[in-house]
Amino acid sequence: MKRLLVAGLAAVLAACSGPPPAEKPPRTVLVQTVGESDASALQVYTGEVRARHETDLAFRIGGKLVERTVDVGAQVSPGQVLARLDPQDVRLAASAAQAQVAAAEADLALARTEYARSEDLRKRNFLSESALDARRTALKAAEARLRQARAQAASAGNQAQYAALATDVEGVVIAAPAEAGQVVSAGQPVVRVARTGEREVLIHVPESRIGELAQGAAATVRLWADASRQYAGTVREIAPAADPATRSYAVRVAVPAAGAALPLGATASVAFVAPRQAQALLPLAAVTRIDGKPTVWVVDAASQLRPQPVETGAYREEGVEIRAGLAAGARVVVAGVHRLVEGETVRVRASSAPVALDISR
Repeated sequence: MKRLLVAGLAAVLAACSGPPPAEKPPRTVLVQTVGESDASALQVYTGEVRARHETDLAFRIGGKLVERTVDVGAQVSPGQVLARLDPQDVRLAASAAQAQVAAAEADLALARTEYARSEDLRKRNFLSESALDARRTALKAAEARLRQARAQAASAGNQAQYAALATDVEGVVIAAPAEAGQVVSAGQPVVRVARTGEREVLIHVPESRIGELAQGAAATVRLWADASRQYAGTVREIAPAADPATRSYAVRVAVPAAGAALPLGATASVAFVAPRQAQALLPLAAVTRIDGKPTVWVVDAASQLRPQPVETGAYREEGVEIRAGLAAGARVVVAGVHRLVEGETVRVRASSAPVALDISR
């Protein structure tokens, strides 16, 4: 009887229990195959279109700015007056210099008369030789003072002309830091003029990349506003010292054939051809650190995970360069690497495959 009860109870328990749990499917991981997306051979930088020559125009003398005849964006030509200072002081200085010239001429006339009289007295032995020498010296001094006064008068006349600021180049005004009514000193910039003609692009290169560039290196320039057109350029100038704030080097790329096709101040991209030094360019999320070493997770032929130490290169916005440690054709996990376990069997899905939605949910 007991045996029947035990058998019945076992049958009831077996009927109440559910089916055995289904085996959990392997995890799906996104992978990128080395060789599918190698590091680009182009190094691209963003910069600003500038004129080949930009000149800061300033007065040679100080004074009060009474007029500025141009604004930013104005086209200027050689000889055009751009600004004026209050000329009253320089005019008075010029008048004083002319008065000094008149006084020096009068002194010279008197010295010549005295010398002529003394020379006549000396011929009649009414004057000593030393006295005649004194008269001759006074005459030479008067002549020197006249030359000095005339030079000062000429300088004062130039000062009066310096009260008007004119340009000697053709171009466009790109800055006007001084306003009418302001007191400016000699040499203080009043107007900045960009000369018409050659254009260039100013870019800033990080110190880790500056060694890859040299003067004369070829580049390709494209405007952001019109990427369909490209222009040939060359590296004209590389700053010898880094900017203290950004720690980057200013590089000027000349674009001689562009001219007015590159508007001043426009944003442009500059691309340089660089040697391929990296095996692959992987997303930043694909690289982790294990025992202090950069490591990626690789899926082997048996669809199992294993960590692979690598040598990394430059970290860029679009990813990190892998210089060594990966064989051609290696499948690297590019997402969720912090959740992976060594030896785990996974299902592989290429990162470039289109996204499929599960509509059954």
